[in-house]
Amino acid sequence: MNVDVLQKIVLDATGEHDVERVLQTIVQGLVDGAAMALARVWLLKPGDICTTCIMKSECPDQTQCLHLVASAGSSRVDTDAPLGRTDGRHKRFPFGIKKVGRIAATAEPILLGDLAANHEWAFDQEWVTREGIAAFAGQPLVFRGEVLGVLACFSRDPMETHCLSILRTFADQAAAALANARAFEEIDRLRKRLEMENEYLREEVKQDDDYGDIVGSSSALRRVMEQIKLVARTDSTVLIEGESGTGKELIARAIHEQSTRAGRPLIRVNCAAVPRELFESEFFGHVKGAFTGAVRDRTGRFALADGGTLFLDEVGEIPIELQSKLLRVLQEGQFERVGDDRTQRIDVRVVAATNRSLLNDSTASRFRPDLYYRLSVFPIQLPPLRERQDDIPELALHFLAAATKRFGLPPATLKQRHVVELQAYGWPGNIRELQNVVERAVIVCQGRDLEFNLGPSGHAGTNGTTAIPTAGLAHATDEDETILTDQEMKRRERDNIIRALERSDWKVGGDGGAAKLLAMKPTTLASRIQKMGITRS
Repeated sequence: MNVDVLQKIVLDATGEHDVERVLQTIVQGLVDGAAMALARVWLLKPGDICTTCIMKSECPDQTQCLHLVASAGSSRVDTDAPLGRTDGRHKRFPFGIKKVGRIAATAEPILLGDLAANHEWAFDQEWVTREGIAAFAGQPLVFRGEVLGVLACFSRDPMETHCLSILRTFADQAAAALANARAFEEIDRLRKRLEMENEYLREEVKQDDDYGDIVGSSSALRRVMEQIKLVARTDSTVLIEGESGTGKELIARAIHEQSTRAGRPLIRVNCAAVPRELFESEFFGHVKGAFTGAVRDRTGRFALADGGTLFLDEVGEIPIELQSKLLRVLQEGQFERVGDDRTQRIDVRVVAATNRSLLNDSTASRFRPDLYYRLSVFPIQLPPLRERQDDIPELALHFLAAATKRFGLPPATLKQRHVVELQAYGWPGNIRELQNVVERAVIVCQGRDLEFNLGPSGHAGTNGTTAIPTAGLAHATDEDETILTDQEMKRRERDNIIRALERSDWKVGGDGGAAKLLAMKPTTLASRIQKMGITRS
């Protein structure tokens, strides 16, 4: 065994930054330069074919095994023999089983200088005899005390003990070259991931139409915030249900930012905007050439969100034939890219959102029931804006300030009559509609008084409930141009509720009750009475 030849093989391998090329350089070099009949490398990896492995019954631990990753050889009797394949009957060896498994388990080499006298070690005695194999030498690939795998050589010439020492030095240098290539691959993977994250963030900035931070202090919103606080610190899957425009993405962001995953990205997928034929590629990624148009490898959203949170908006739009693949990722944390047979493992927390009833869809066979129950471990019901009327003035002021700043226009003033007008509307488009209405009014007014084009007062919302009429509040005429502070608005609202209670003899609900006079739900009125500390003197 020529030391100079082995040194050259190692130098060639060290110059490679791809793990597969490093391994192939090692085994092919041993066959071409060191005249080995067969050279192979197995690496220690998680068990992946345990159910079909021919050595399953001998495997003591099915969590990991030795995977054949590189092979090269020359056959004396069959020039077409597939010695370079890695998918034959020797593609897996259990840890500690046979000579390859024993080398990995003990981190000790094995030298069989005369296989004819040690036939019990031959896994395929017929091949040994046919090819005239005289000796076997195997060395563990060890780097910094960790066994990475096993290097095995089959020779037609006898091998002495000193050959094992030479091969030990070679194996140590080969292990260092392998670790070096793995480090380069990891750096390249992180670089590509960073590029993908930056590209994703640029896309988000371009299409960002957020409402900003969660705004409001109504009892309905406080209940939602309490639920967020409960679930955020866990890794539980969350299903946010609510009408379009209620701010489901804001709730998902709040869950992520209050979780232990806040240091990793929150990746958003609008399932309604993904073409049916691209769902797999969008979720799991693809390899170059997987389909027409796949001109380069692409990282999927699940891999991009590894360690963080994946927000699946409008999850009910996922085609039912692809829902099983999503279920597998949620249950097992693994997937394959389109066109790739290698399984990837990820750690992702999923938050889903929908404006539909997934329970009804699952009953009607439009959505998989098992996926629905897997997503709705912790459901959050987001109230529509018509049930958060206390928040409308605060939201309107927030959007007003943001719009004037964004458009570079003079500050605009929200007056009492504006608040009455906004609270009298049903808001079928919820918070998104309110934002659009405010921005449109800012653009139109150009520094003059705001005017909201909402149609007739008392407009019915999408649930058919009539909103609060403007006549229900004192001093709320169109001619009233008085600018009120927030405290004055709250005081007037309190006085108005007291007048309604006095007129109804302090009866809250039912016919002739104050709730009917104010055109609001009795529960909403009772909550405001308690919040404002109103008592009958």
